[in-house]
Amino acid sequence: MIYLSLSEERHIIVGELVGELMKIKSRHELRSDAARKLIDRVRNIFGEEVERFIKKKKLELVKGDDGYDIILVDGEPLLTFENDEPVLTVRGAFKIPQYKKMVTIDAGAVKFICSGADVMRPGIVKADHDIKENDIVIVVDETHGKPLAVGRALMPGNEMVGKSGKAVRTIHYVGDPIWNFKL
Repeated sequence: MIYLSLSEERHIIVGELVGELMKIKSRHELRSDAARKLIDRVRNIFGEEVERFIKKKKLELVKGDDGYDIILVDGEPLLTFENDEPVLTVRGAFKIPQYKKMVTIDAGAVKFICSGADVMRPGIVKADHDIKENDIVIVVDETHGKPLAVGRALMPGNEMVGKSGKAVRTIHYVGDPIWNFKL
C-alpha cells in the first residue's frame, strides 16, 4: 500500500493499482439549511459564477471509507473538502465556469502532477497575479488548458514562476480516488 497525506488529520490509503475506486460509507441529500450554508461558503471562496452553477441543484454528501467527503451536484462529484473548506474537484473545474486563480504548468510537469506531486516553481509557466498564499488554485496544462489538479498556493502568484521550490501543495489530481469516483 501507498500512504498519501491529504492533511494532518486525514490519511488515505491507495492500492498500488492505478484507478482503485473508493468505497462509499454513507450518502445523503443535504438539508436546505446545510445546502444554503455550503453555497454561501462556496460563493465566498470561488465567487458568484460557481454559486450560480450549484444553487438550484440537488446537493448530496458522500462519505468515503478512505476519509474523503465529496459533494455531488446533480450526481456529479464537483466539490470535496480540505480541512473542512469546500474545494472544487478537477471534474468541478471542468464543469463549472472558469475559476480565475489558475497556475499553468509546462508539458514536462504534467506526468508528475498526474501522479500526485506538488507543483514546483520550475514547471510553472504562468500564474494568476491575483493568487494569494493559501488560496485554492486550479493547475492546468499549457498545451490544452485542461485542469489537472487542485491545490493550495504556498506563495503569491507573482512569485510562482522561478528556478526552485514548491509553489502549490496538491490536494486532488487526475487519477486519484476522487477523480475515479463512480456511483
